[in-house]
Amino acid sequence: MNQGTEESTVSAAPGEALVKPAKAAKEDSRTDMVGKALGLLVLLGDEPRGASAAEISRRADLPFSTTYRLLGSLTRDGFVDYEPDGRRYHLGLRVFQLGQRVSNHHGFAGTALPILRRVTEETGEATILSVRDGIHHLTVNKVDGPQTFRVTSDPGHLGALHTTSVGKVLVAFADDATRAQLLDELPLDPLTEHSITDRDAFRAEIELVRRRGYATMDEENEAGMRAVAVPVFNAQGHAFASLATAVPVFRLSMEDLVACVPLLQSAAAELSARLPQR
Repeated sequence: MNQGTEESTVSAAPGEALVKPAKAAKEDSRTDMVGKALGLLVLLGDEPRGASAAEISRRADLPFSTTYRLLGSLTRDGFVDYEPDGRRYHLGLRVFQLGQRVSNHHGFAGTALPILRRVTEETGEATILSVRDGIHHLTVNKVDGPQTFRVTSDPGHLGALHTTSVGKVLVAFADDATRAQLLDELPLDPLTEHSITDRDAFRAEIELVRRRGYATMDEENEAGMRAVAVPVFNAQGHAFASLATAVPVFRLSMEDLVACVPLLQSAAAELSARLPQR
């Protein structure tokens, strides 16, 4: 008994052994709920038309009561908007505000936008700036052309790497370790009948991009659209962003589109010199 009492006295003050685990468990629970709430925001980001609480609950694999409670908190704080008529939730303006601050911090708005506008003025077509976000590309800025046809890759859009010109560039000119991992592990799901889904074919495509210094997309990501992209290099010679011109297929042939490469490369060099690199 004395030994047991002595061990208890040495290991913890009275009540400490009970208080600390309870406190840690409470903190873990809060952290877990924050993670779940952030997960819901990510899911809503993939739903441009919004989603019901039941749909979000199924996609998040969370109990409906938990999902509903988290959506309520996010709505009160402005991160989510609720549409009563359709009973659907959308990302709120608070998310947009935070995204704009991130964009400004990296120079994508103030610094990049004038350069993209100049490219669009010369080509008459949409100009897109993207960065890699895991196994996707993230559109950080875009300027539509003066034509009536509008490119759908808006800022904040997450797209596939293997089916887009911007994505192929980000893979081809990543650092050696990242490129090797993406070539081995990147999902190659088809988005159109022209999408590359064969691993060897994808490796060959990336090698071609590295040799010629630009990437193309010809209806691989979206029927009726084609694009060409070039890397925006950091000081180490790796692509930290990619710059593209995108057009509907009826307006420019691939040959005419590739003729935009020197203009894109000049703009990419200017972006490389001006944007904070990561």
